[in-house]
Amino acid sequence: MPDWASFDGFTSTTFLGASLPSWATALAVTLASWVGMRLALKLLLSRASVVAQATTNRVDDLLVDLLRGTSRVLLFVTALLIGLSMLELPARWNGRVNQLWFLTLALQFGLWGNRAIVIGLRRYVENHAAGGMAQQVSTSATLMSWALRTVLWAVLLLAMLANLGVNITALVASLGVGGVAVALAVQNILGDLFASLSIAVDKPFEVGDFITMNSVAGTVEQVGLKTTRIRALGGEQVVISNTELLKQTINNYKRMQQRRIVFKFGITYDTTPEQAEAVPGIVRRVIEGLEQTRFDRAHFQAFGDSSLDFEVVYFVLAPEYNLYMDLQQRINLALMREFRQLGVGFAFPTRTLQMPGLEARLAAQPLPGNAAAMPQQPLEQASMRPRRVAP
Repeated sequence: MPDWASFDGFTSTTFLGASLPSWATALAVTLASWVGMRLALKLLLSRASVVAQATTNRVDDLLVDLLRGTSRVLLFVTALLIGLSMLELPARWNGRVNQLWFLTLALQFGLWGNRAIVIGLRRYVENHAAGGMAQQVSTSATLMSWALRTVLWAVLLLAMLANLGVNITALVASLGVGGVAVALAVQNILGDLFASLSIAVDKPFEVGDFITMNSVAGTVEQVGLKTTRIRALGGEQVVISNTELLKQTINNYKRMQQRRIVFKFGITYDTTPEQAEAVPGIVRRVIEGLEQTRFDRAHFQAFGDSSLDFEVVYFVLAPEYNLYMDLQQRINLALMREFRQLGVGFAFPTRTLQMPGLEARLAAQPLPGNAAAMPQQPLEQASMRPRRVAP
């Protein structure tokens, strides 16, 4: 016959307010939950991996990586908490179980967030570590990773301490005051650091680009955490802080695809209307006869002080400056030949002085020597033109 007294003793024995059969049930639920969650995680990973390989979307790849970062220890703690939820524990122990739920979930989300930061910044380095900026991008990514992970774990730590009943008001205030003090002490360094991160992310220029700003023109040699070094046209190296660099307007000529050229010239006022009307056609024919150019317009623009002014616009279909200068030289020489055949001369600065009555006053005055016998020429106008004086 069964020993009913022993069975009654087993069922009546309690631990932390729960009977031994209840604990056995909780243990069974824990093991079942542990096995079920492991199988579910494995199945979900296999299905998600198949979907990620079949698509080009990066979101499902990130989801697979995050699932692989699930902690097996925290998974077992979760199964244990599920088993404990089957027990009728005292209020004190129920409170502890609730706190363990929060700590477990917070730690798991922290691990997922940490893994997401690492994966995201690694992909950022792979996509942007080109153009001679690999070292700067890698350094910036490391600093960003450190900063983001510090913020993540600091927030989770404060949340867990608050859940455990710790008064974090004073701690948060101390961290805030300390952070402000540190920021004020190193504000210039931090400004250059964030400017370096901005250059790495926004990429207004890269190493090897030719840029101009204010009076500086040169090729970017290095972009550091605090300064950027530029090799100027004169050969010297210009070092400028990243903060000051981003405050200025930067012209990046390496990313230029074509050049828009505007130039003007003037012809003399003795040009006939028919000759002036033929000038735009000549300019068009000269420019269209050259390779790597696209003619835009040529117009008789205005009546200048000493010339009939024309304005010409065309495009050089390449960014090289030397090519532009070669083409402009060929255009200038061709225009000189065409205008000579047309009988049109280029204007130069002249000024005409009108002196009414000058001839009468000169005729009324006796001229010295034999000058009186010389015939008088009409002097209604005196043209002043620049003359070259021999040294």
